[in-house]
Amino acid sequence: MPGSEERFESLGLRYSGVAMTRVGLLGCGQWGRNLARNLAALGALASVSDPSPVVLEGVRALYPGVPVSADPSTVLTDPGIGAVVIATPAAFHAEMTRQALEAGKHVMVEKPLALTVAEGQSLVELAERCGRLLMVGHLLEYHPAVEKLRTLVASGELGKLQYAYSSRLNLGRIRTEENALWSFAPHDIHVLLQLLHEEPVEVTSHGGTYLTHQVADVTLSALTFASGVRAHIFVSWLHPFKEHKLVVVGDRKMAVFDDTLPVNKLSLYPHRVEWIERVPVAIKAEAEAVPLPDVEPLEAECRHFLDCVATGRRPRTDGENGVAVLRVLEACQRSMERGGVPVRPERAVAHPPAYVAHPTAIIDPGCAVGEGTRIWHFCHVMGDARIGRGCSLGQNVFVGKDVVIGDNVKIQNNVSIYEGVVLEDDVFCGPSMVFTNVLNPRSHVSRKNEFRLTTVRRGATIGANATVVCGHTVGRYAFVGAGAVVTRDVPDYALVLGAPARIAGWMCQCGVRLDIAVRGAAEGEPSEALKPVRGAAEGEPSEMNPEMTDRERRSPIAEATATCTACGKAYRRRGTQVTAREEGT
Repeated sequence: MPGSEERFESLGLRYSGVAMTRVGLLGCGQWGRNLARNLAALGALASVSDPSPVVLEGVRALYPGVPVSADPSTVLTDPGIGAVVIATPAAFHAEMTRQALEAGKHVMVEKPLALTVAEGQSLVELAERCGRLLMVGHLLEYHPAVEKLRTLVASGELGKLQYAYSSRLNLGRIRTEENALWSFAPHDIHVLLQLLHEEPVEVTSHGGTYLTHQVADVTLSALTFASGVRAHIFVSWLHPFKEHKLVVVGDRKMAVFDDTLPVNKLSLYPHRVEWIERVPVAIKAEAEAVPLPDVEPLEAECRHFLDCVATGRRPRTDGENGVAVLRVLEACQRSMERGGVPVRPERAVAHPPAYVAHPTAIIDPGCAVGEGTRIWHFCHVMGDARIGRGCSLGQNVFVGKDVVIGDNVKIQNNVSIYEGVVLEDDVFCGPSMVFTNVLNPRSHVSRKNEFRLTTVRRGATIGANATVVCGHTVGRYAFVGAGAVVTRDVPDYALVLGAPARIAGWMCQCGVRLDIAVRGAAEGEPSEALKPVRGAAEGEPSEMNPEMTDRERRSPIAEATATCTACGKAYRRRGTQVTAREEGT
């Protein structure tokens, strides 16, 4: 994993909206133009490359301020562009992704990630070495109907899953460089893998070639899973009408997702089968429309990519996800080439984890844990969490999904790191300290869309039983005393105590208190570690750093220096800002 400076301070997009990652688009054809529209609407489109002069002229007309070029290297060598989206023909996906990663760009590439598992796996490893995000454009992951369907399956609403059937049919978009399997089926394979949380143990596939030699226009693939679920995927671009449908059958209910409908795209059928006189009898019921939010999946996908670049979170459709889809596609292709014989997908080479986890710990699939990290008794790390190298998680630690934890972080017993928390390198969390992620929780009110970002900067220490209220930043090498309640941002190097926490002194990087007086110690007055909060009697909110009085502003200690008695590092304080001397004056 990259260092904290790279991960957390140079990512561009911030929750505060201060800076937006500038994104280059490689390929602006029939699908690329939709990506351009969404990226431009999000304020992220910075450059477009496409070999077609006609396409580039259209881009100039729609987005006059966006530079265009026929040469993709113009985008890849631009130091002001932090990420690229690749929407070239599939045959170029792997090479363009490799070039972009090597140029230091975060990448979102349209499906498929590559044309072979080996190529895809090499890109995943390259992204890890380069410390860059790799996301694959499996669009249906961000469709509200699929998100809801996944929730229904996970909650048991459909009961035990029995089989699934998908059809992706249309007349047109006929390709000559890839067959219908590779063009259409990645969508449905991805959704099935996500719904079932398993990969097939066997596949068979048949194809029909009618227009272009050795390019199948119609394919029918059957997938068998270890759980007993079977699935069929029917794709064709030689069909009289458009049909995009997914049927999932459980032993309690059946779900139908029809993406061609303008409304009521997802329906539940509470049909059941009863045994009457030892004969199964189908009992039919009316369909129940499932309400869905009005969200454009492509916009949600682009937002997710920008958010992952900003926070360092693992994308929901990351490179590993793309490789899993490639394993199924490759197996289906081999089956089709052999006349439909059963083929077992090649499994990824299993490498022993480079971290140590106690047998009682639960490590969910999809998370990333760095080399040398130790995870002790009864911990739970949820999927999509990212934990760096050399960390230590004490007993009964919970790490929520999408949490980002840097290198060499120490988390003591009974600490929960909820979604929305970012811990940079070398952070220490004492026993039973608390992070919140909602300001005003109620049991009967869902506020999952109100999570606030909490960032603990490099080297900070949070003492036992302290509480950090969400939406705030604990500065670099700050020290939050045991039992303190942080309700405001904590400056770098500050020692804060009490409830609410207020500045009581300043700390060296090595953890020794600095001999820098707190305001009020000038002209022979005793130093006041905790000044009264102005306006508190009138009910005004407390402040971590009240403005200086005129006397304090004139005081010699408004600017002061100190040298650590333990390590000799020198510091300068100006008001409530302390910096190590090498960091600036």
